[in-house]
Amino acid sequence: MLSVGDEFPQFDLMGVDSKNEFVNVTRLNIADKWGVVYFYPKDFTFICPTEIAAMDKLTDHCTVIGISGDNEFCKLAWKQENKLIGDIEHTIAADCGLYLSEKLGIVDHRNGVCYRATFIVDPNKKIQHVTINALD
Repeated sequence: MLSVGDEFPQFDLMGVDSKNEFVNVTRLNIADKWGVVYFYPKDFTFICPTEIAAMDKLTDHCTVIGISGDNEFCKLAWKQENKLIGDIEHTIAADCGLYLSEKLGIVDHRNGVCYRATFIVDPNKKIQHVTINALD
């Protein structure tokens, strides 16, 4: 697993922004800023919306990106259905195939999803903090 002091890897994902539009999400989204990149196992789960809404409180201080393995169409449908996350300011992105999650070492292979994980990345793309939690 990548840890403190490691460089956060390059990535190129599709996501859904604050306007519920499809956007390309890359490491450049956190260029020259602090970033919080968090991962959650699946869209349409009962725990994740409260966590996602809480992460949105950080958007005044840093770039926030939420990521799971579900595709961007699933994310859009979830945002349109769930009032807790429908108006979030930050982008949620699709790590289809779990390629970024695999680079970071946060994949639960038994369940085929990423663990709950949060990375705080400095403006030089170095990881300054990481947490990882069990699925539930």
